[in-house]
Amino acid sequence: MAAEAPYILVLYYSRTGQTAEMATQIARGVSRVAGIDARIRTVPSVSPDTEASLPAVPDDGAPYASKGDLANCSGLAIGSPTRFGNMAAPLKYFLDSTGDLWLNGTLSGKPAGAFTSTGSLHGGQESTLLTMMVPLLHHGMVLCGVPYSENALNETTSGGTPYGPSHWAGTGVQQAVTDHEKTICQTFGERLARLAVKLID
Repeated sequence: MAAEAPYILVLYYSRTGQTAEMATQIARGVSRVAGIDARIRTVPSVSPDTEASLPAVPDDGAPYASKGDLANCSGLAIGSPTRFGNMAAPLKYFLDSTGDLWLNGTLSGKPAGAFTSTGSLHGGQESTLLTMMVPLLHHGMVLCGVPYSENALNETTSGGTPYGPSHWAGTGVQQAVTDHEKTICQTFGERLARLAVKLID
Protein backbone atom coordinates (compact mmCIF):
# COMPACT_ATOMS: atom_id res chain seq x y z
CA MET A 1 0.00 0.00 0.00
CA ALA A 2 1.39 3.42 -0.96
CA ALA A 3 2.17 5.86 1.84
CA GLU A 4 -0.29 8.69 2.32
CA ALA A 5 0.76 11.92 0.61
CA PRO A 6 1.78 14.69 3.02
CA TYR A 7 -0.90 17.30 3.62
CA ILE A 8 -1.68 20.55 5.36
CA LEU A 9 -4.73 20.20 7.59
CA VAL A 10 -6.95 23.28 7.20
CA LEU A 11 -9.13 22.94 10.28
CA TYR A 12 -11.88 25.47 10.98
CA TYR A 13 -15.19 26.28 12.60
CA SER A 14 -17.63 28.55 10.76
CA ARG A 15 -21.13 29.79 11.53
CA THR A 16 -21.97 32.02 8.55
CA GLY A 17 -19.54 30.75 5.90
CA GLN A 18 -16.80 33.39 5.91
CA THR A 19 -14.26 31.31 7.82
CA ALA A 20 -15.09 28.35 5.58
CA GLU A 21 -14.39 30.51 2.50
CA MET A 22 -11.06 31.53 4.01
CA ALA A 23 -10.22 27.84 4.49
CA THR A 24 -10.90 27.25 0.78
CA GLN A 25 -8.60 30.13 -0.16
CA ILE A 26 -5.84 28.83 2.12
CA ALA A 27 -6.16 25.41 0.48
CA ARG A 28 -5.71 27.09 -2.92
CA GLY A 29 -2.45 28.53 -1.67
CA VAL A 30 -1.32 25.10 -0.48
CA SER A 31 -2.10 23.67 -3.93
CA ARG A 32 0.58 25.92 -5.47
CA VAL A 33 3.28 23.84 -3.78
CA ALA A 34 4.36 20.55 -5.32
CA GLY A 35 4.52 17.46 -3.16
CA ILE A 36 1.88 18.37 -0.58
CA ASP A 37 -1.93 18.49 -0.51
CA ALA A 38 -4.56 20.39 1.47
CA ARG A 39 -7.12 18.55 3.62
CA ILE A 40 -10.04 20.75 4.69
CA ARG A 41 -11.91 19.70 7.82
CA THR A 42 -14.38 21.33 10.20
CA VAL A 43 -15.64 20.60 13.72
CA PRO A 44 -19.23 20.16 14.94
CA SER A 45 -20.96 22.70 17.14
CA VAL A 46 -20.97 22.09 20.87
CA SER A 47 -24.22 21.89 22.80
CA PRO A 48 -25.30 22.12 26.44
CA ASP A 49 -27.23 18.89 25.85
CA THR A 50 -25.66 15.84 27.45
CA GLU A 51 -26.64 13.72 24.45
CA ALA A 52 -24.91 14.12 21.09
CA SER A 53 -27.39 15.82 18.79
CA LEU A 54 -25.50 16.15 15.50
CA PRO A 55 -24.99 13.46 12.86
CA ALA A 56 -21.53 11.90 12.62
CA VAL A 57 -21.14 13.38 9.13
CA PRO A 58 -22.30 16.93 8.27
CA ASP A 59 -25.01 17.35 5.65
CA ASP A 60 -22.81 19.63 3.55
CA GLY A 61 -19.42 21.30 3.61
CA ALA A 62 -16.17 19.79 4.84
CA PRO A 63 -16.15 16.53 6.81
CA TYR A 64 -15.62 16.64 10.55
CA ALA A 65 -12.00 16.34 11.64
CA SER A 66 -10.67 13.32 13.47
CA LYS A 67 -7.64 13.27 15.74
CA GLY A 68 -6.05 11.10 13.06
CA ASP A 69 -6.36 13.97 10.57
CA LEU A 70 -4.44 16.14 13.02
CA ALA A 71 -1.89 13.53 14.10
CA ASN A 72 -0.86 12.68 10.54
CA CYS A 73 -0.73 16.18 9.05
CA SER A 74 2.54 17.80 7.96
CA GLY A 75 1.27 21.27 8.88
CA LEU A 76 -1.81 22.91 10.36
CA ALA A 77 -3.93 26.00 9.70
CA ILE A 78 -6.68 26.58 12.27
CA GLY A 79 -9.49 29.05 11.74
CA SER A 80 -12.35 30.38 13.81
CA PRO A 81 -14.64 33.37 14.11
CA THR A 82 -13.82 35.60 17.06
CA ARG A 83 -15.51 34.97 20.40
CA PHE A 84 -14.50 37.70 22.86
CA GLY A 85 -10.98 37.84 21.46
CA ASN A 86 -10.55 34.08 21.37
CA MET A 87 -11.49 31.10 19.23
CA ALA A 88 -15.03 29.72 19.24
CA ALA A 89 -15.88 26.92 21.67
CA PRO A 90 -16.22 24.11 19.06
CA LEU A 91 -12.62 24.50 17.89
CA LYS A 92 -11.37 24.84 21.47
CA TYR A 93 -13.33 21.71 22.40
CA PHE A 94 -11.58 19.76 19.63
CA LEU A 95 -8.13 21.03 20.65
CA ASP A 96 -8.85 20.21 24.29
CA SER A 97 -9.20 16.56 23.24
CA THR A 98 -5.62 16.36 21.92
CA GLY A 99 -3.79 15.83 25.20
CA ASP A 100 -2.52 12.44 24.04
CA LEU A 101 -0.95 14.04 20.95
CA TRP A 102 0.73 16.61 23.19
CA LEU A 103 2.00 13.92 25.55
CA ASN A 104 3.57 12.02 22.66
CA GLY A 105 4.95 15.11 20.89
CA THR A 106 3.07 14.14 17.76
CA LEU A 107 2.80 17.70 16.38
CA SER A 108 6.17 18.95 17.60
CA GLY A 109 8.25 20.58 14.87
CA LYS A 110 5.40 20.90 12.38
CA PRO A 111 4.45 24.36 11.02
CA ALA A 112 1.13 25.91 12.01
CA GLY A 113 -0.79 29.16 11.88
CA ALA A 114 -4.21 30.67 12.46
CA PHE A 115 -6.92 32.60 10.61
CA THR A 116 -10.07 34.37 11.78
CA SER A 117 -13.15 36.38 10.85
CA THR A 118 -14.83 39.13 12.90
CA GLY A 119 -18.08 41.05 12.71
CA SER A 120 -16.50 44.39 13.57
CA LEU A 121 -13.29 45.75 12.07
CA HIS A 122 -11.59 46.05 15.46
CA GLY A 123 -13.44 43.12 17.00
CA GLY A 124 -10.45 41.13 18.21
CA GLN A 125 -8.84 39.80 15.04
CA GLU A 126 -5.28 40.04 16.32
CA SER A 127 -6.04 38.88 19.87
CA THR A 128 -7.94 35.90 18.46
CA LEU A 129 -5.03 34.92 16.23
CA LEU A 130 -2.53 35.30 19.05
CA THR A 131 -4.59 33.32 21.55
CA MET A 132 -5.18 30.59 18.96
CA MET A 133 -1.41 30.22 18.73
CA VAL A 134 -1.05 29.34 22.43
CA PRO A 135 -2.13 25.67 22.12
CA LEU A 136 0.00 25.38 18.97
CA LEU A 137 3.04 26.47 20.98
CA HIS A 138 2.16 23.95 23.70
CA HIS A 139 2.18 21.26 21.01
CA GLY A 140 5.67 22.37 19.97
CA MET A 141 4.58 23.59 16.54
CA VAL A 142 6.52 26.15 14.49
CA LEU A 143 4.42 29.29 13.98
CA CYS A 144 3.81 30.76 10.53
CA GLY A 145 2.34 34.18 9.78
CA VAL A 146 2.11 36.46 6.74
CA PRO A 147 5.15 38.62 5.92
CA TYR A 148 4.84 42.23 4.78
CA SER A 149 6.49 41.21 1.51
CA GLU A 150 2.89 40.30 0.60
CA ASN A 151 1.68 43.63 -0.85
CA ALA A 152 -1.96 42.87 -0.06
CA LEU A 153 -1.10 43.16 3.63
CA ASN A 154 -0.16 46.82 3.07
CA GLU A 155 -3.04 47.55 0.71
CA THR A 156 -6.00 45.93 2.47
CA THR A 157 -8.74 48.14 3.90
CA SER A 158 -10.53 45.22 5.55
CA GLY A 159 -8.92 42.11 7.06
CA GLY A 160 -5.35 40.89 7.02
CA THR A 161 -2.62 40.82 9.68
CA PRO A 162 0.99 39.65 9.96
CA TYR A 163 -0.21 37.16 12.59
CA GLY A 164 -2.37 35.39 10.01
CA PRO A 165 -5.22 35.96 7.55
CA SER A 166 -8.35 37.68 8.79
CA HIS A 167 -11.67 38.84 7.35
CA TRP A 168 -14.00 41.65 8.31
CA ALA A 169 -17.49 40.20 7.85
CA GLY A 170 -19.55 43.15 9.10
CA THR A 171 -22.31 43.17 11.69
CA GLY A 172 -25.27 43.51 9.32
CA VAL A 173 -25.27 41.99 5.85
CA GLN A 174 -22.33 39.62 5.70
CA GLN A 175 -19.54 40.99 3.51
CA ALA A 176 -17.81 38.67 1.07
CA VAL A 177 -14.13 37.87 1.48
CA THR A 178 -12.32 40.63 -0.45
CA ASP A 179 -9.67 40.14 -3.12
CA HIS A 180 -6.97 41.36 -0.73
CA GLU A 181 -8.16 38.96 1.96
CA LYS A 182 -8.18 36.08 -0.55
CA THR A 183 -4.65 36.93 -1.62
CA ILE A 184 -3.46 36.99 2.00
CA CYS A 185 -5.12 33.61 2.64
CA GLN A 186 -3.47 32.09 -0.43
CA THR A 187 -0.06 33.52 0.47
CA PHE A 188 -0.42 32.09 3.97
CA GLY A 189 -1.40 28.65 2.63
CA GLU A 190 1.51 28.60 0.19
CA ARG A 191 4.00 29.72 2.84
CA LEU A 192 2.74 27.11 5.32
CA ALA A 193 3.04 24.39 2.67
CA ARG A 194 6.57 25.43 1.70
CA LEU A 195 7.62 25.34 5.35
CA ALA A 196 6.05 21.91 5.77
CA VAL A 197 7.87 20.50 2.72
CA LYS A 198 11.19 21.78 4.12
CA LEU A 199 10.49 20.35 7.57
CA ILE A 200 9.32 16.89 6.43
CA ASP A 201 11.96 14.36 7.51
